[in-house]
Amino acid sequence: MSTQSDIHDFLRSRRARITPRQAGLTVFGTNRRVPGLRREEVAMLAGVSVDYYIRLERGNLAGVSDGVLESLCTALQLDDAERSHLYHLARSGTTDVRVRRQPVSRRVRSGVQRLLDAMVGAPAVVQNGRLDLLAANHLGRALYAPLSDGGRRPVNYVRATFLDPRSHDFFGDWERAANDSVALLRLEAGRNPQDRELTSLIGELATRSETFRTRWAAHNVHLHTTGSKTFRHPVVGELTLAFEGLQLAADPHLTLFAYTAEPDSPSSDALALLASWSAGARPDTSGDTAAGPASGTVGDDVGRAGPGSVPLPVRGSAPDGR
Repeated sequence: MSTQSDIHDFLRSRRARITPRQAGLTVFGTNRRVPGLRREEVAMLAGVSVDYYIRLERGNLAGVSDGVLESLCTALQLDDAERSHLYHLARSGTTDVRVRRQPVSRRVRSGVQRLLDAMVGAPAVVQNGRLDLLAANHLGRALYAPLSDGGRRPVNYVRATFLDPRSHDFFGDWERAANDSVALLRLEAGRNPQDRELTSLIGELATRSETFRTRWAAHNVHLHTTGSKTFRHPVVGELTLAFEGLQLAADPHLTLFAYTAEPDSPSSDALALLASWSAGARPDTSGDTAAGPASGTVGDDVGRAGPGSVPLPVRGSAPDGR
């Protein structure tokens, strides 16, 4: 990933979506060769010279002040996610390699796994910025079991969405799931451009999926902290669940997502049925003595299948990863 090209493409794409009228500018004539704002119009709105803005849009944000960045955010009408993304892009181009973020972990602390296990009434999962589902409680593993291949690699939300045909049946709104996952991955790419596994994942998806390439080229980003999702589970049918995303303060690269159903709704009944089915599919782990390095992830070795013969990943104790 090239930070300079990402900056160029992001600023250009944001400029192209805003018309002069939306920016409060008066347009004289109709002979405009650009779909949105011209560079000189953005420069005027941001209060910088045209030459300076051209330098910025070419990807050279070295030494740019917070004041100029804020002026760009206002001129381009960026939302909170886009503003955060622009700041990350600006900082990633100037931060010393020696003080960059540590590699994104594939593990969760045992205390986090215990917290998940204590959440018995709601599916809950923990994912990193690459959207690897690293850990889950029992209901969380049951909810995402249809996307598990039973291997040792954790389920990756983006890879499953674009490369697993089952995702089209699993997600009630596949287009939304696809757009959300790419927007989150793009945000992480700006935040952590030196992550080699992230670069490899993006390369794999771009090579194997044209639909991913199209969405990736749009440079859209957004935050994903609250909302609702609809799942079509092969055992219990359709569930529409509200979710809340909570960043773990001690592990800022990890986010815990918990799902709940509206009380006395069909989704609440389906969630209760999922809990009943998963309890019947739960393997006996009383004799376990040690867990492998990926224990507790969505995608661990599968246990005895429950009703509907959907494999349920086996949970083991999660290592601290410190």
